[in-house]
Amino acid sequence: MIAKELPPLSGKVALVTGASRGIGYGIAEALVARGDQLCITGRGEEALKEAVERLGADRVIAVAGKAHDEAHQAAAVEATMAAFGRVDFLINNAGTNPVFGPIAELDLNVARKVFETNVVSALGFAQQTWKAWQKEHGGAIVNIASVAGITASPFVGAYGMSKAAMVNLTLQLAHEFAPLVRVNAIAPAVVKTKFAQALYEGREAEAAAGYPLGRLGVPEDIGGTAAFLTSAQADWITGQTLVVDGGLFLNAGVA
Repeated sequence: MIAKELPPLSGKVALVTGASRGIGYGIAEALVARGDQLCITGRGEEALKEAVERLGADRVIAVAGKAHDEAHQAAAVEATMAAFGRVDFLINNAGTNPVFGPIAELDLNVARKVFETNVVSALGFAQQTWKAWQKEHGGAIVNIASVAGITASPFVGAYGMSKAAMVNLTLQLAHEFAPLVRVNAIAPAVVKTKFAQALYEGREAEAAAGYPLGRLGVPEDIGGTAAFLTSAQADWITGQTLVVDGGLFLNAGVA
């Protein structure tokens, strides 16, 4: 196996949650590709180990744990600071969607779990990175929301509500953390990941037919967007939710 050639170090460090696979891994790939050093998190130690090996163990570390666990949040930030001495960027990607069905029948304990994992954990990580580095040195935060959070989302209502909260959390943090820290969100449509498999498996062509660009998203689409929002080219952008949907919302226009 030929080792891949890595770019020179950028001098920047990112913490990416939920990054052992899917969108989080796509974001981690994009940041490593431009020279950032990373800490990635996730629940499975083995999956994280494999991700670190693929990304480059000399530039990436991993901390396993549950996103909503405050001790895990603190440990991930502490490990990042210990390994790299800074944490410029936070990508809040960890999320869950354990239930499909109408919200009229939704178990409220499930709703609480969804909000705890998808929203409260993002706030917790933001508080930790703010205190550890960004309050004094600046940086950027990117929250992974969803188009489900900006329109009605049949059968994934709890997930959609949590992502709507993520959009508002982005606004709150952007206002409070300015001018040193920029905070933005990305709202993807369906991206081909294991997480979203139930939305397209066995019917991908049908699912993609509603997208003007003719395909579903892939993790690299979101990785590139996150890299942009954490770059100098986005230095005058904060408090925004960037919809990355292959043109899906164009179909909501008046015929």
